[in-house]
Amino acid sequence: MTASGDTKDQIAQAITSVTDEVPALRQLKLVLSVELRGRGDVQQYRVELPGPTITKALATDARVNVEMRREFFNAMVEEGARVADWREAFSYGQAKATGVSQILRLIERVVSMHEERNQLRRAKQH
Repeated sequence: MTASGDTKDQIAQAITSVTDEVPALRQLKLVLSVELRGRGDVQQYRVELPGPTITKALATDARVNVEMRREFFNAMVEEGARVADWREAFSYGQAKATGVSQILRLIERVVSMHEERNQLRRAKQH
């Protein structure tokens, strides 16, 4: 079982990986609730961006809630998941995001625009 300090580091690592790949998300001011479900155990974290500032607590002020299985989250972080991997996880239901629809759409739009720019860059290089 992973200690909560390690989990905070994993959450920070996942956020850093995503914001390194999509720098426009670094400017986002947002409180997230991250819920990791294990065998009979649910861990809840409050994540404040920018930062991130991560605490093991119920995030009553969260605008976006992210839920996933603990072992899935561990595997994603260990494998150094990229934005495309996270996007696939959300589209196939391995991870779930709920909350204020305008914020969810904004994040989706920023990520989509980033991916489109990357595809154009790759096309120009060939």
